[in-house]
Amino acid sequence: MHHILYLHGFLSSPASVKAQATREYFAQYYPDVQLHIPQLSNSPTHVEQQLLTLIAQHPGLIENGLKAIGSSMGGYLSTYLIEKYGGKAVLVNPAVRPYELLQNYLGEHVNPYTNEGFNIVPSDIDVLKQLDTARLNNPSAYRVMLQTDDETLDYRQAEQKYAHSHLIVEQGGDHSFVDYSRHLPDIAEFLLNGIK
Repeated sequence: MHHILYLHGFLSSPASVKAQATREYFAQYYPDVQLHIPQLSNSPTHVEQQLLTLIAQHPGLIENGLKAIGSSMGGYLSTYLIEKYGGKAVLVNPAVRPYELLQNYLGEHVNPYTNEGFNIVPSDIDVLKQLDTARLNNPSAYRVMLQTDDETLDYRQAEQKYAHSHLIVEQGGDHSFVDYSRHLPDIAEFLLNGIK
């Protein structure tokens, strides 16, 4: 049994299009893979403890190194976890400095998937800064998928940070990563080395 952790982005959920496409793909082609897609807390302050608890409850996640897929904020969190536990990750339009972006999100929000209301407060920004990984121990542990017309994040930040990783830069697209499903065979191959 192999375990893969999928981490969705800010204001998203396991019901997102990419998360569901990932679930369906692995269920069909890799039935021996257990895919974990937690509903991450909307509050950055609580996310780290939520992830550490999840891993403690499912130690199979870090056997032979963590295998993760992270979208946007989930990419930022995946990088933190890979640097902590080892393993490898596929990052889809990952956030590189979300603590800067969220300065513009201070205040009240509603998650459009869960309808949960929450506040982003200055201490959330500080928590996100503490999760930053300024240096990658093993850049080849990352496959990074970027689209240049990402309307939320400047793809060049990730292109620079992960310059020595497996980079896929597609012209156009958007923050959701248009045609993501087309990459799922390569994502599975990267994470599992072809093990069925």
